[in-house]
Amino acid sequence: MKNAITADASALDASAATNNPRSYRLAGAASMAGTTIEWYDFFLYGTAAALIFNKIFFPALDPIIGVLAAFATYAVGFLGRPLGGIVFGHFGDRIGRKSMLLFTLMLMGIPTIVIGLIPTYQQIGYWAAVILVAMRFLQGMAVGGEWGGAVLMAVEHAPEGKKGFYGSLPQTGVGAGLVLASLAMALVAKLPEADMLSWGWRLPFLASVVLLGVGWLIRLKVPESPDFEQLKKDNIAVRVPLFKVFREHPKETLTIIGARTAENAWFYMSVTFALAYAANQLQIPRADVLGAITAGAALSLVTMPLCGHISDRVGQKRLYFAGLLLLCAFVYPFFAMLGTRDPVWVW
Repeated sequence: MKNAITADASALDASAATNNPRSYRLAGAASMAGTTIEWYDFFLYGTAAALIFNKIFFPALDPIIGVLAAFATYAVGFLGRPLGGIVFGHFGDRIGRKSMLLFTLMLMGIPTIVIGLIPTYQQIGYWAAVILVAMRFLQGMAVGGEWGGAVLMAVEHAPEGKKGFYGSLPQTGVGAGLVLASLAMALVAKLPEADMLSWGWRLPFLASVVLLGVGWLIRLKVPESPDFEQLKKDNIAVRVPLFKVFREHPKETLTIIGARTAENAWFYMSVTFALAYAANQLQIPRADVLGAITAGAALSLVTMPLCGHISDRVGQKRLYFAGLLLLCAFVYPFFAMLGTRDPVWVW
């Protein structure tokens, strides 16, 4: 009888935490703020890889090979992402979501600052590229743990019927991070090229220290996920959560991984590869391309939460499938419009 009363009381506590408007609004805002900061760092690297890093870290290579080498260092981050998702997802289930999100924030911010301080190829040779790759891998691990953890935190705090909307807020932070990164690099691109390549490109990376401090303070205020607190009270612990997921839900897990792979491939094609392709191959002014990407990212600040809200009405699966079909339909028109070199069509 006593155990039943205790269990009921624990359930009520968790329910109260979930239904507390201040709690779930704070969790949603903190998740969005944290992902904004982390993705600012992540996209900053991608923009710099497309426009600058080939000249700073691979000047001895042919220009096209240099761009490919710069993108290869960018790709290292994507090798770290699944590992980060597995590692931090595991410890998020074992230790807590909040502590892992604070850790991933630091794991993203510190390498970003280090990248802003790396000596150039002329100073230390290819050791500069080695340090760059190591920092990029850490960034990839950080964002792998950050994104899933932030979405989970927002959804687990959200009330019933609004989980799609609150789950969309961390993804909205991705758009906000892209806006900040594009604006930062657009400002730096206004400098004379010699100044931009010698010291100007470092400023957006070093500015990350301010965002890091703000993000840390915001996330400290967020209470732990009510779902995780309930698991602790019930003393339910899974030794290896990843194995349990694949053992009990293999089809669903692999289907979602495949769907996310398709969506992510197109997203990075449009915001990173298209930048290098338009600026280097099509000779479209960098400022125009960065402006267009910034505008698209700014639009996503509205469309992301709107689609999250719609998904609560029509269902997440149905809306996601419609989104994938629209992405497929837009591939050819996107590159055709870019190929016109007309600023209106590029935008």
